Amino acid sequence: MKTKRELLRYAGDYNQLFGIKPYTMTGGRADGVRAFDIRNGSGLEFTVLQDRCLDISALSFKGMNCSYLSKTGIVSPYYYEKDANGFLRNFYSGMLTTCGLRNVGPPVVDGGEAFTQHGRISNIAAENVGVHIETGDDPPVMTVSGTMREACVFGENLLLHRSITCRVGENKILIRNTVENAGFRREALMLLFHFNIGYPLLDEDADLIASPAETTPRDADAAEGIAEWNRCRKPTPGYREQVFYHDLKAGEEGNTSVALINRKWNIGLALHFNKNRLRYFTQWKQMGEGEYVMGLEPCNCFVDGRTAPRNRSVIDHLEPGETRRFDILLEILDGTDEIRYICERIHAK
Repeated sequence: MKTKRELLRYAGDYNQLFGIKPYTMTGGRADGVRAFDIRNGSGLEFTVLQDRCLDISALSFKGMNCSYLSKTGIVSPYYYEKDANGFLRNFYSGMLTTCGLRNVGPPVVDGGEAFTQHGRISNIAAENVGVHIETGDDPPVMTVSGTMREACVFGENLLLHRSITCRVGENKILIRNTVENAGFRREALMLLFHFNIGYPLLDEDADLIASPAETTPRDADAAEGIAEWNRCRKPTPGYREQVFYHDLKAGEEGNTSVALINRKWNIGLALHFNKNRLRYFTQWKQMGEGEYVMGLEPCNCFVDGRTAPRNRSVIDHLEPGETRRFDILLEILDGTDEIRYICERIHAK
């Protein structure tokens, strides 16, 4: 990639090549949602939603869509419903929906407190938002950052600090997350990063590349499909979602990776994260008609809710004043060489 001075020989304004465009959506249930469109100059484009936890909705590479957008469309948190299906009524899905911070899974009642499905964090707007483009001698770096506060009088005070960074010319997005317990009592921390791959990156020619030491089906539906957990199929009438828990192999320092590869298109999407922080990896396989998506979900718990027996001995806690960091690198794989390298790296663990 050219340096700043080299780029300025060709362009009068950087926005000709790359940039961050802030705007506000209008119309329907998306009305009022503030967003940022980010272009990195080499074909990677994605949208960050300020009013939805700085999550990522659309993501494409060289014109090919990579994310799944559900039938709900983008929904402002103003329309958030707290009933049993409330989460599903505004789950636009997108490339990333963050789940937590105090419940992951179905709605439950614990200690007299009602917890909504997958928690509240994805419906919390960011504050102290910053947008920055660093144009030094190296390729420019674009960053959107902000803080989401999940708080209640007489209750919790949890902060999620997030920065999303993309270097111009590199097909990578670094999502850096720090959770802080700003309160004065110990709090349970349940956190899941719900990455959602959609058509055409996801089709019947796509495979999930992972190296699990063990794979556990969540329920009977998943058990029926465990022999082909890594294979995709065409949209299937009446398909029932299948969820698999993978205990991924990792390197000495805990680093691990997974990738969704489509060899027909010679493109893929990889996630890199540290298993010492995000101990579990959940796969959501939904091959239904109109609901055709593969969820890749690094997490620190299971998706059964905070009261489930499976979560009883694994839920993390944050002491007053404690912080915990969770970084995820999203990488677009372009071409045979990059796909081969990632596959060899994953299977070598």
